[in-house]
Amino acid sequence: LKWILENNIEAGGLDLVFTCEVDAFGVSETIELKPGGREIAVTEQNKFEYVQLLTEKMMTHNIRSQIKAFLEGFYALIPRETISILDEHELELLISGLPNVDIDDLEAHTEYHGYTADDQVIRWFWRAVHSFTNDECARLLQFVTGTSKVPLEGFAELQGMHGRQRFNIHRDPGATDRLPQAHTCFNQLDLPAYTSYEQMQARLRLAVCEGAEG
Repeated sequence: LKWILENNIEAGGLDLVFTCEVDAFGVSETIELKPGGREIAVTEQNKFEYVQLLTEKMMTHNIRSQIKAFLEGFYALIPRETISILDEHELELLISGLPNVDIDDLEAHTEYHGYTADDQVIRWFWRAVHSFTNDECARLLQFVTGTSKVPLEGFAELQGMHGRQRFNIHRDPGATDRLPQAHTCFNQLDLPAYTSYEQMQARLRLAVCEGAEG
C-alpha cells in the first residue's frame, strides 16, 4: 500500500480494481470495497480512496467480532448511556486530557509533496496553525493523524499504519473552495493552494473544528 501511494501505479501496470480478497473459514472470496468496485479501476486520481477503503476493511470490518467483544467489556465498566453524549474524539480528549502540542517541533518534522517549505501557501498554513488555541491544535492533530496524542519522543517519531510516518502535507490540485482533507492512516493532509491567508485560516479552522477526523 505504501508503494501504491508513493509511485505511479498506472506506469507500474498493477491493474487493480476496488476489490479485496478475504478468507472465510478457508474459503477465499472477492469482496467489493464500494458498490460496483469490480468495474472501477484504481488510478492515480482515486488511489488514496482505494487505500483508505482497503485499510478500513482490514482494520475494522475483518475484526468486527473482536471489536464487539471489547465493547461488551467496556460497557460493562462504563454504561453506554453515560458516554453516549460524547463522540470518539471528545472521549479521547476526556481520557487523555488536552495535550500540549509543540507546533515548532511539528513544523520541523513535516514533509511536503507538491509544495516546499518556502511556498506561500505553506507559510500561510503554519501562520494559521500558530494562531490556533491549544484545543484547536489538538483537533488539528486529531484530524490528520486520528489521535490527539503527542509522541513522547516528539514528532520525529510520529507513527502511522506501517510504523514511523511523519506529518505530511500534499498539494490538493482541486478547486480552492474545497476544505483540506486528511488520510489518518498516513498522517497526511491534502491542502488546496488557497489564494489568501484569510481563506487558508478560515478553511483550515472549519475542517479541523467541524470535520472531526479526516
